[in-house]
Amino acid sequence: MMPRDKREQGLLISNPWLLAGGTLSAAGSLTHLAIIIGGPRWYAFFGAGKRMVRLAEQGAPSATLITLGIAAVLAVWSAYALSGAGRLPPLPLLRPALVAISAVYLIRAVVFVPVMMIRTGRADAFAWVSSAIVLVFGLTYAIGTLTAWRTLP
Repeated sequence: MMPRDKREQGLLISNPWLLAGGTLSAAGSLTHLAIIIGGPRWYAFFGAGKRMVRLAEQGAPSATLITLGIAAVLAVWSAYALSGAGRLPPLPLLRPALVAISAVYLIRAVVFVPVMMIRTGRADAFAWVSSAIVLVFGLTYAIGTLTAWRTLP
């Protein structure tokens, strides 16, 4: 018997771009959780600002809460990408959410280095590397969203 719609085909409709985007965001989320466990040295290694490292050294709850917040957002974004890839059930507002997530990643990629140049007079390695990473994330989400647009609920 043939499937009645594309959702019933399961893996056949999986979008590799959104699957990759979901995996990347999940890895980012897990990395942020590992940073909390790893403590101040991990905050410093992964490029957190001096203030954030200092907060972690002092055991301030704000460092943990901020990092948990980032991990949670990345986990939700991962779920949206996996939903768009057909690996999770359709989530509410899937199309606009994927467009917004793509835009946030791409804007972050393009704006962070110039902002650092304006604020501090230079952009350090963290600014360049993290911007390149989120550029890859953003392009992955954008390409995945565009290629899946007609099949997204």
